[in-house]
Amino acid sequence: MFQTKDGKAPLEVAPSLSADAILPRQPGRLAIGRQLLIVIGSSTGGTEALRTLLTALPERMPPILIAQHMPEMFTKTFAARLDSLCKLKVKEAEEGERVQPNTVYIAPGHSHLVVKPCSSVGYAVSLNQGSPVNRHRPSVDVLFRSAANVAGRHALGVILTGMGRDGAQGLLELKEAGAYNVAQDEASCVVFGMPKEAIALNAAHEVLPIQAIAGKLVALAAQRAAVIQ
Repeated sequence: MFQTKDGKAPLEVAPSLSADAILPRQPGRLAIGRQLLIVIGSSTGGTEALRTLLTALPERMPPILIAQHMPEMFTKTFAARLDSLCKLKVKEAEEGERVQPNTVYIAPGHSHLVVKPCSSVGYAVSLNQGSPVNRHRPSVDVLFRSAANVAGRHALGVILTGMGRDGAQGLLELKEAGAYNVAQDEASCVVFGMPKEAIALNAAHEVLPIQAIAGKLVALAAQRAAVIQ
């Protein structure tokens, strides 16, 4: 191993893996589930952004799955706090549970949150403790890819404030699978990194301030539910 000028061994930097390390992309695959699904990714500043967004939602919504970059000792408490503030039920996601309407599932800080098919119309949760993706576990890219694979056009994707690029590629995959996507605008972000990267890939259909995203999701969910029925 080579040394730095001061004679010390350099710090080893973990590789930045893509979502391929966890699950394959399945472009062109027809959506398995027909249930509407909302997937959200966030990082730095995301706890407050999620509070603003989720507390503005009504008590009836499609299932919502969230990957927020957060250490595992905090995610259960975070979910409980949101549950006390929101009209929707908010909980930390558990392995194998079937996702239900009017419920928000927060990825545990120790695992990637993956959507998998359940019966002919719905979805279930899978927790994956594989390698970090974009140096994060949970990774937004992993959640978004899984939703693109199994929900496709029946998904709504949202990328919120955060540093780096996690979620940008996944949001593009959602768009290519037929989902409708929203990115948080720069003015309302604590850090504009993740939304900026997604917008640069043309992965977002709309860019909105955090205060406007809840209303947009309500309208989109109603529109898409009418099409499915």
